[in-house]
Amino acid sequence: MNSRRSFIKKSSLITLGALNLKFSPLLKDINGVDISVITYSFNPGIEDMNVIIQNCLDSGTDNIELMGNHIERSMGMPRSNRSHSNWRTNISMKEFKNVKNQFKDVGVNIFAYKPYCMSPNNTDNEIEYAMKATKALGAEFVTAELTTEDNTNRISRFAEKHNVKVGYHAHLQASETAWDFALKNSKNNYINLDIGHYIAARKENTKENLLNFMLNNHSRICSMHLKDRQAIKPLNVGATDNQIWGKGDTPITEVLQLMRDNSYKFTATIELEYRIPEGSNRVKEVKKCFDYCHKALNS
Repeated sequence: MNSRRSFIKKSSLITLGALNLKFSPLLKDINGVDISVITYSFNPGIEDMNVIIQNCLDSGTDNIELMGNHIERSMGMPRSNRSHSNWRTNISMKEFKNVKNQFKDVGVNIFAYKPYCMSPNNTDNEIEYAMKATKALGAEFVTAELTTEDNTNRISRFAEKHNVKVGYHAHLQASETAWDFALKNSKNNYINLDIGHYIAARKENTKENLLNFMLNNHSRICSMHLKDRQAIKPLNVGATDNQIWGKGDTPITEVLQLMRDNSYKFTATIELEYRIPEGSNRVKEVKKCFDYCHKALNS
């Protein structure tokens, strides 16, 4: 992944240089650990792709997990939910290649795509759309919520058909065995580990168990969401137990140092969910999260 990103970045520098545009090199790995951002961090509900691109540039983000709602509306998806399946079934993959190039041209790599169309209620055509779009975006993974075994079996069929890797994300069902059925189901299935959700899920999910889980499953982890939650608190819409990093119970520093010390190559993804302090904004807070990672990995 790193060599491919270096190529993308060099190509972007050449292109922008030829156009005589000002360009500052974006953040690279920190002591061998790749730090990325899920675009949810910038604004969960925003629908303008150009704003997301600018957020990446303003925060120094060079590697992203791209949310489907952050590009689909800009590509012409109707607002009516009833039309979404039909739109996804018929959209040309050339449109997604164009999206990939718009991010690539400013030095931003899309390593994963997360569309909201892979639940048990979505159609087979939408699942297939997710696979095709992931490949057209040049992403290595499509990420999805960990739901039922039947739905996982269905996703696996399309993932194997299109040779796409799937990273499954867990919330409060996170445990040492939560991903077992998905990992056994297909070699294309991986863990999208959220360390904040893991710590908040149950009392058995201690710091020590989280670190051991990573040690035991690192070869099947595709990416890891970074956030700081309090232990054993229920997920809620207001995200009241999500803390400014360093104030909660999630061992972000220890997790990053474990990645560094063991040379793990999956990416650690900033997911900003705590309440934005007065006078700040999401881009500023993402930059503070980057700073936190720097301090953790340089100590």
